[in-house]
Amino acid sequence: MTEKNCASPPSAFSVRILGCGSAKPTLRHAPSAQALFYHGRVFLIDCGEGVQIQMERYGVSAHKISDIFISHLHGDHFLGLPGLLGTMCLNGRTTPVRVHISAEGSRLLKAVTEVVSPGIGGMVEYCVMEPGRRQCVYEDAALEVHTVPLHHRVPACGFYFREKPKERHLRPDAIERYAIPYAALKAIKAGADYELPGGGRIANAELTAPPSPSLSYAYCSDTAFAADVAEAVRAVTVLYHEATYGDANAAKASMRGHSTAREAGVVARIAGAGALVIGHYSAAVDDEEALAMEAAEEFGGPVFAAAEGMLIEVRPAMQRNL
Repeated sequence: MTEKNCASPPSAFSVRILGCGSAKPTLRHAPSAQALFYHGRVFLIDCGEGVQIQMERYGVSAHKISDIFISHLHGDHFLGLPGLLGTMCLNGRTTPVRVHISAEGSRLLKAVTEVVSPGIGGMVEYCVMEPGRRQCVYEDAALEVHTVPLHHRVPACGFYFREKPKERHLRPDAIERYAIPYAALKAIKAGADYELPGGGRIANAELTAPPSPSLSYAYCSDTAFAADVAEAVRAVTVLYHEATYGDANAAKASMRGHSTAREAGVVARIAGAGALVIGHYSAAVDDEEALAMEAAEEFGGPVFAAAEGMLIEVRPAMQRNL
């Protein structure tokens, strides 16, 4: 993983932090929202108030967003959504946007949007989730998104964006040496041996090199500390985990269904994450780097303190072998 500033364009698999504050917006941080970019696709993760301004500020096009994932119904994760959908409708969007949300959230959102944006119904496709159980809520040819049940004061889930296993790499010299026809290459990349026309077999390992590692990103906010969250995102390349408070407010974190930065570090260590990004700071936090240091003491790997505009690139170099 590499970290870039707000002037950097998104790479093939990257995340733009639009907001990393908690319940109360401050002059330092906006409420929770992230844009995840994956090979031309754009997904929005949570949608706190003011998200449209943040999208304008950091160059995230609402027109390109295909899916919106809402972790739970607290206002700092949800209240920006009616306005964003209304703007999409106002701008004449005709391609449906899929909103992944709980059943309660879909009912609430429908009621609000019917008042503020009449006629919006055909533009929104509601994909109802069950926050309390793990399930695949999105899938295409290369990527899956699974929910991660979290431990908060209301039903909540995180999201685990995970590449599917990739094809093996062809060895051009071996393909040429054995004069293997084009029609056989797809099966070989998928792992098959090659049957010679006159009899005999060439092992796949001679024809291919191992595939590139599959990368992943997990978003876990809001949640109290829980080892089962770590297990659900095991071997994740980059983990975003809430760190609402520091050590001095550990009791408050537990009471409110949140985690400390140190607890986020423990989750990252148990999960075997490649890198940890902390966020969802309390309005009282004025030194995010101090939180990052507390997390790093437990994790032992690279820790980044989220900031608005930060671009996080998900890269193979951060994979861990467990």
